[in-house]
Amino acid sequence: MIDNYRELLPADFAPDSRVWVYQSSRLFMMSEALHIEELLNSFTANWQSHGAPVKGYANLFFGQFIVLMADERATGVSGCSTDSSVRLIKQIEQLFNVNMFDRQMLAFMVKDKVQMLPLAQLQYAVDNNFISSDTLYFNNLVQTKEELENKWLVPVKDSWLAKRVSLSL
Repeated sequence: MIDNYRELLPADFAPDSRVWVYQSSRLFMMSEALHIEELLNSFTANWQSHGAPVKGYANLFFGQFIVLMADERATGVSGCSTDSSVRLIKQIEQLFNVNMFDRQMLAFMVKDKVQMLPLAQLQYAVDNNFISSDTLYFNNLVQTKEELENKWLVPVKDSWLAKRVSLSL
């Protein structure tokens, strides 16, 4: 079930397509998710860079992560087109009263559910066996489609977090 997100990624996008992952501070309700889907579809249908259409893709994964993707082999993404995507995410923040830019909040897959944890509490969670070295971590720092497919959901021991905590392997 966890790996099913890969099936939703566009097959016709290059492996080096640029990716941005935005994590919501909470799970979206179904009605919110449907509204977000409309906003994302409208955005990607009209996404432009210097007047040229961007080959874009956007989706809401696990009810909590917005993934934007641009295949730059068609049209490069400029500062202005990146700014327009950030405006979309800020609009979603305001509409649904969520935070989409909190990089101190980490997300893990625990018992088939997304669980949030502040970075400051990571060692406590490891020490008390809430998080183990094999717990899947959402590495939202991925930058390409290939990384999204292979390095987005990784065990803690294989992520940058392994250097931040003492893991009992």
